[in-house]
Amino acid sequence: MSLGITATNLRLDYGDTRALDDLSFDLDGGKIYGLLGRNGSGKTSLLSIIAAFRQQTGGHITVDGRAPFENAAVTSQICLIRESGDVFDTASVNSALKFAADFRPYWDADLAARLIDRFEVPLKKRVQALSRGKRSALGVILGLASRAPVTLFDEVHLGMDAPSRYAFYEELLNDYLEHPRTVVLSTHLIEEVASLFEEVIIIDRGRLILHEPADEVRDRGVAITGRTDAVENFTRDMEVLSTKQLGGTSQATVYGALSDENRRAAVESGLELGPVPLQDLFVHLTDVKRGNR
Repeated sequence: MSLGITATNLRLDYGDTRALDDLSFDLDGGKIYGLLGRNGSGKTSLLSIIAAFRQQTGGHITVDGRAPFENAAVTSQICLIRESGDVFDTASVNSALKFAADFRPYWDADLAARLIDRFEVPLKKRVQALSRGKRSALGVILGLASRAPVTLFDEVHLGMDAPSRYAFYEELLNDYLEHPRTVVLSTHLIEEVASLFEEVIIIDRGRLILHEPADEVRDRGVAITGRTDAVENFTRDMEVLSTKQLGGTSQATVYGALSDENRRAAVESGLELGPVPLQDLFVHLTDVKRGNR
């Protein structure tokens, strides 16, 4: 089961601070979404509203066409996992798993047991006694094994070491392919996980600045490499994000999709065209939004 999420003119205020500002989007069910934004951009606030942890100040949010706040029929379909794992510190890992099994209607105990073994999380330890990495791993396990139709991960993997993070990405993709659902993954480690994203959402200072298929976002950036004079001539009227030079060879990173004519001209000029990391494009887009370019 995969449920869609719709936000319409969503607004959230903390006193005099506006965390979300007239935010609107429509997420189809059954995709993996990358939610990107700088610190303080409103990512956590948005996920908290979707999961009904918090009520918006204005506008509307619906999951499968229904408002989630104080709606048990909707919230039972949603699982939000934050870096803390969202479990009681004084509980044991085993107790946290039993609580999830009772609370989550789609809970998969076999998957949870396998992941506990893979991430080597000790069942008898109290959550507060776990290292940061093991606590993050517990959060990952609770999120994946919940099999919730809407599963939200808010920087849950930040405390994990590189091998554990890559194990999480592998488990997430494999389980998603076997049991499709709507997954929103908020992360600062963009390049590590970018290959999972089907669509990308970028917010900055509470406003939506981009929501597009991931492939289309990637196509907006091109790395152009060749003789310095040829690169400079080719990119003269383009938006250049950065340049590197080594001897008589340069590489320019430009923002904006190239036409077929541009691509033919590049080949005729002896230039090589390559992709640009999604993270570089994210930095550029948020810099532009903040007036830094």
